[in-house]
Amino acid sequence: MASKLNPYEMAVKQLEHVAKLIDLEPWILEILKRPKREIIVHLPIRMDNGEVKVFTGYRVHHNDARGPFKGGIRYHPDVTLDEVRALAMWMTWKTAVMDLPYGGAKGGIACNPKEMSQAEIERLTRRYTYAIREFIGTYIDIPAPDVYTNPQTMAWIADTYSVLEGRWEPGVVTAKPLEIGGSEGRVEATGLGTMIVAREAVRKLGINPREVTVAVQGYGNVGYYAAYFAHQWGYKVVAVSDSKGGIYNPDGLDPVKVMEHKKKTGTVVGYPGAKQITNEELLELDVTILIPAAIEGVITEKNAPNIKAKVISEGANGPTTPEADRILYEKGVLVIPDILANAGGVTCSYFEWVQALTRDWWSKEQVLRRLEQKMVKAFEDVYRLHKEKEVDMRTAAYMIAVSRVAAAMRVRGLWP
Repeated sequence: MASKLNPYEMAVKQLEHVAKLIDLEPWILEILKRPKREIIVHLPIRMDNGEVKVFTGYRVHHNDARGPFKGGIRYHPDVTLDEVRALAMWMTWKTAVMDLPYGGAKGGIACNPKEMSQAEIERLTRRYTYAIREFIGTYIDIPAPDVYTNPQTMAWIADTYSVLEGRWEPGVVTAKPLEIGGSEGRVEATGLGTMIVAREAVRKLGINPREVTVAVQGYGNVGYYAAYFAHQWGYKVVAVSDSKGGIYNPDGLDPVKVMEHKKKTGTVVGYPGAKQITNEELLELDVTILIPAAIEGVITEKNAPNIKAKVISEGANGPTTPEADRILYEKGVLVIPDILANAGGVTCSYFEWVQALTRDWWSKEQVLRRLEQKMVKAFEDVYRLHKEKEVDMRTAAYMIAVSRVAAAMRVRGLWP
């Protein structure tokens, strides 16, 4: 729709709103509204049929006042410069709210990987790495996977970069395969982080853990591990869903068995002993914790008045619209924003980077213990400001993030 606000304009509006709340100096606001650097590359690739196609790739560096740039690379037909600009800015805030020594970046290639062979995707990835090589590096910009990219993509980037550098550089990307310096715990990290902050919210609200019920929309990596850890902690997971529909059992579901069913049939729908429900119905269930871990924009002004959950922990990016945010805040629902709730992934990426720098690899227990400490501390910081300033959790998270970046800019003297 033409009237729809583009993501970069939305990101700038969010920043301007927060700038007023924290009395941000105009010179800092003007710098933060724009990325530091935008790289556009055109990548000629020989396809398997002998034809040469030219793809457009992007890498945007938003701000590095607090440390090297960090952010994912996505392969999708709809990748645009404005989308990548917005995502880079949001990564600045996400790393700052978690107090990680990074700035925000994002990258992408406009392509349809579903229509490409593995060999074509490899050639495209290596050509992209070659094209942006001088702008990435262990202490410059550390990419990670995003939409339709994965540990194998990161392995190709690390290999290409290392060949060009003349030495093995495991710290140039994160979420690599374990065989070449990936981190234990990375697979579980985002879903676990989403659940850790939900658990902390339940504690703040004084709810008995034995009475906690959970509904999870989206049963990919994030949704599955959120459900898995909720079940491990004794919470009752009563509903889960995927793109084909949802299942509900008031007596509770076993997330591991549901995943086994999904692997066999391709969907959670049809799981024995559970009632079939729609994704829309799942969002409005009377549960303690709702985890939207699927796509953006699912909680809107239309369904927000019907939402009965006491806590919403955003496993997905942008599942709640600004209009819905206002309704939920007025209703007293505690919404833990995506830049905090799903920051377990980038936090574990930071741990992987530290391990690569030191060549000292941690056990899964060490990784998950440190992740717990980071998530709890970040939640406490945001919750405290939310109470102190009487603002919603999203606003509090942005206030903390922008304040931390601005403080680094002042101290470093990053004047125009």
